[in-house]
Amino acid sequence: MKTILLIEDNDEMRENTTEILELDNYKVIAAPNGKIGVELAQKNKIDLIICDVMMPVLDGYGVLHLLSKNPETASIPFIFLTAKAERSDFRKGMEMGADDYITKPFDDIELLNAVESRLKKNSILKLEYSKNIEGLNEFFSEIKNLEDLGKLSNERKTRIYKKKEAVFSEGSYPTGIYFINKGKVKTFKTNIDGKEFITGLHKEGDFIGYLALLEEGKYSESAAVLEDAEVCLISKDDFFTLIYKNPSVSKKFIKMLSDNLAEKENELLKLAYNSVRKRVAEALITLKKRYQKDSTKDFTMSISREDLSNIAGTSPETAIRTLSDFKEEKLIQINGGSITILNPDKLGKMKN
Repeated sequence: MKTILLIEDNDEMRENTTEILELDNYKVIAAPNGKIGVELAQKNKIDLIICDVMMPVLDGYGVLHLLSKNPETASIPFIFLTAKAERSDFRKGMEMGADDYITKPFDDIELLNAVESRLKKNSILKLEYSKNIEGLNEFFSEIKNLEDLGKLSNERKTRIYKKKEAVFSEGSYPTGIYFINKGKVKTFKTNIDGKEFITGLHKEGDFIGYLALLEEGKYSESAAVLEDAEVCLISKDDFFTLIYKNPSVSKKFIKMLSDNLAEKENELLKLAYNSVRKRVAEALITLKKRYQKDSTKDFTMSISREDLSNIAGTSPETAIRTLSDFKEEKLIQINGGSITILNPDKLGKMKN
């Protein structure tokens, strides 16, 4: 049963609206003013909010403003109830993030249709899509059906990249964003001497190359394959159709795209202050966290010493010497180009 928070200062309107919603099998929590409504929204699991605009203590705009600042309540669908039908009121509410408006007086069907529509759309946007090409297509398909955004390409270019092959290059202009369906991809920057610094490690289910598209500029980094990969190119038109034509979709899509930003900031901080020994240890742990699929087995990965040194921010020679030390300490095992982590706890707690 879905729970609806109704915030309405008029007793008769509040009682009548509650009755309509409860007859349609919704659980209703009612509040007589905006202040109480905000408190109830923060204490209860709410699926949708219906809120009057003009109220004492705290009006509807104030309610929406406060709830939008809290991550726990910001994504709750929000419908305004108002006796005003002026265009400026509609525009102000929508600019603040409201999902819909119902003008008083309204009939039962109008109210229930608005509620059902908003709940259905929100449930689609909250779906967790599988991080593979089927999940990506499902996401585009649902969004297409949801808002009738027009024809989204069903023939996205999917290409097989071989190990070390470039996906895109620093300084070039993007034609879309890339979705990794299979394999491992690194992003990196190159200095004037040609030395690489790896800025990100990416796996199946990740998007890459989106920042340049959002900034309408050139790529500030390059991307290349660590092992054979299958990568899908989503066209610029499809991407901006989602971003510009539907605020709800853009929020979800941006969240999907920005999941790794906090991780990047943390890695840069470690690079600035940690010793070489600790940086190499953390590079190994980063690879394990990023790419391990079976947690019941020791993590093994084939990676060049150059790539490992670029993750750790050191020279290949220093990385090799450090790996030899770790091998002697029984922290890792080396077999050709492959490294197996034997003691991840000790590596993760390496002293600076």
